[in-house]
Amino acid sequence: MCMSLETLQPRHAAAVGLLALIPLIVYGITDSVFAGGVSMLNTGLIYGSLYLAMSPVETSHGHHGDGSGTLG
Repeated sequence: MCMSLETLQPRHAAAVGLLALIPLIVYGITDSVFAGGVSMLNTGLIYGSLYLAMSPVETSHGHHGDGSGTLG
């Protein structure tokens, strides 16, 4: 099954960012455990932010005024 980029949902595209954890795990194991952990935390925060930013927005169907831009 071949999927084109136009039909890919933004949240699924953001999940590709989790692939960045693979080299970070290798870096943490082979070089510096602390630096690898901090890097993995940063990558997780970035992924979480992208995931939330690309989530659907709920809209309310209530009354929003008469469009004049004034309150009251």
